[in-house]
Amino acid sequence: MSKVAVVYWSGTGNTEQMAESVADGARNAGADVTTFTAAEFDADKMDEFDAIAFGCPSMGAEQLEEDEFEPMFTACESKLSGKKIALFGSYGWGDGEWMRNWDETCRNDGAVMACDFVICNDAPDEDAKAACEELGKALA
Repeated sequence: MSKVAVVYWSGTGNTEQMAESVADGARNAGADVTTFTAAEFDADKMDEFDAIAFGCPSMGAEQLEEDEFEPMFTACESKLSGKKIALFGSYGWGDGEWMRNWDETCRNDGAVMACDFVICNDAPDEDAKAACEELGKALA
């Protein structure tokens, strides 16, 4: 059984809803899943999991949330090489540039992307939740 971490930051609850769908998808595919907020996770925990889903909404000028999520993620970057990961998050404006940049960063760090990232505008609808479940399954 693979061990999957779902690590997210959520301001309004949209990304949290997505994280729950990712966790459900991975569980339904037989994975042992642990969910963390960004404040609860750090680079030392990276080695405990076979795969990790990172979720963060777009903030400001299409960037990661910079007080909690970005410092945690930056600390984890040195352990991304060869690690199976997937990305998800919601946005309120823009076109998803923050996610494309984040995806490119992960690929440049040597991460193994389990599937395409999942983004949704504002609260996740049924399609977005289903896509998050598929993302979870891909990690498991």
